[in-house]
Amino acid sequence: MVEDAKKTTAKNDSVVQVFNWDELEREHVRSGVSRAAFRGDNVLMVMNWLQPGMETRPHNHPCEQLVYVVQGRMRFHVEDEVHDLGTGGLLRIPPNAMHYGEPLGDEVVLNLDVFSPIRDDYKHLVAYQAAAFE
Repeated sequence: MVEDAKKTTAKNDSVVQVFNWDELEREHVRSGVSRAAFRGDNVLMVMNWLQPGMETRPHNHPCEQLVYVVQGRMRFHVEDEVHDLGTGGLLRIPPNAMHYGEPLGDEVVLNLDVFSPIRDDYKHLVAYQAAAFE
């Protein structure tokens, strides 16, 4: 866990936090899938490291999801639509839409997901930030 992150206080008495993805503890979800997260008051960012051949799991959730492919290529299935995205690709997944993504090619995909509001089932990923939001 990152213990020495920068913490300062902004003019409005809220805490400013500074971290680096490469230093955050990753959760290993299943073979080929790991993630780390960072949050604000009402938004959650989740960096996913996705290996080619990983098991896909269609799901939905009540949060709006914005997807940014940082590295690699992915195929996203959203309801009955299929979208192929490469590095720099962006996608919006509406709340409650059934969806999943899968890496294309032979390289690890870095996929940044942004959720609003914060997903309750992902709050454990940002426990290291808890003191700033109490």
